[in-house]
Amino acid sequence: MPTTTEFERQVREAGLRVTRPRVAVLAAVQDHPHLDTDAIIGLVRADLGAVSHQAVYDVLRALTAAGLLRRIEPEGSPARYEARVGDNHHHVVCRSCGAIADVDCAVGEAPCLTASDDHGFAIDEAEIVFWGRCPSCQAAHATTTPHPTGGNSRV
Repeated sequence: MPTTTEFERQVREAGLRVTRPRVAVLAAVQDHPHLDTDAIIGLVRADLGAVSHQAVYDVLRALTAAGLLRRIEPEGSPARYEARVGDNHHHVVCRSCGAIADVDCAVGEAPCLTASDDHGFAIDEAEIVFWGRCPSCQAAHATTTPHPTGGNSRV
């Protein structure tokens, strides 16, 4: 688990000025990947006290532009942020509760970067999102699905 000093080093090496909000946002996203902006604001306020929404938005934008954070936007969900950058991983999203987990590429080294036709683009990233139900929602659905004969059935 990175320390405050490590976060400060990362910010500095990215060419950014080290500020308490930048370090707090980086720490929050590192400790809690895939959160939306409102949740990150709550964590940063718990750490620093008063900090404006705009300050956190600005920090998220700066850290993302500097390559320290990655912004993901699953369909129907607000933007989410993660500190896992520099690899070509993907995500699985629960259709019921919105939970998100990382998914590594299935075979070899970033196989999904080989498009069937790149149309002349220099492809450097692929974004694949898998959708389904997380284990918690599967269990909840199984216990609440009515059975045609009157009881609950497992689906």
